[in-house]
Amino acid sequence: MGNLTDDMTRLRGEVDALRSARGEMMQSLATTVSAMQDDFAAAHAAMAKKTRRERVSYVARIKKQVGRMRKETAADVAGAHRAWFGKGN
Repeated sequence: MGNLTDDMTRLRGEVDALRSARGEMMQSLATTVSAMQDDFAAAHAAMAKKTRRERVSYVARIKKQVGRMRKETAADVAGAHRAWFGKGN
């Protein structure tokens, strides 16, 4: 064969090799991205679970504080009522 034929054959081989390498790289990339998405999903689930616990705890504390303040306010109002109107009213 001539130089041109040899060069074309060599170039065709290089193109095939590069195409094959590109396919392998894309497959590897797809696997890596899939694993990363799974990790993100797991991290998001863990974060959601943690923040839910924190939110429930926070709301419970607020409910206790509001309940306590309502009792204190009711006691203050009752005391003011007794002071203004006496114990009998």
